[in-house]
Amino acid sequence: MIQARCPICERPMSGESAAEFPHLPFCSERCRRIDLGRWLGEKYRIQGPDSSVPSADADDGPPGLLPPTGP
Repeated sequence: MIQARCPICERPMSGESAAEFPHLPFCSERCRRIDLGRWLGEKYRIQGPDSSVPSADADDGPPGLLPPTGP
């Protein structure tokens, strides 16, 4: 038995197999399209690296060279 909730409308779904849910993980084509619209409208975002923290590659030297380490 499969029991799940639609991530858009929270409607409970239960059935014997995934074949009963052609739009899984959504309950309907409507919820599937709402989700697609949110992605296309950039309401969902994947976090990138934090730009406020300098990376190890952010030195001012030529690329590929290590900074000096001693006197």
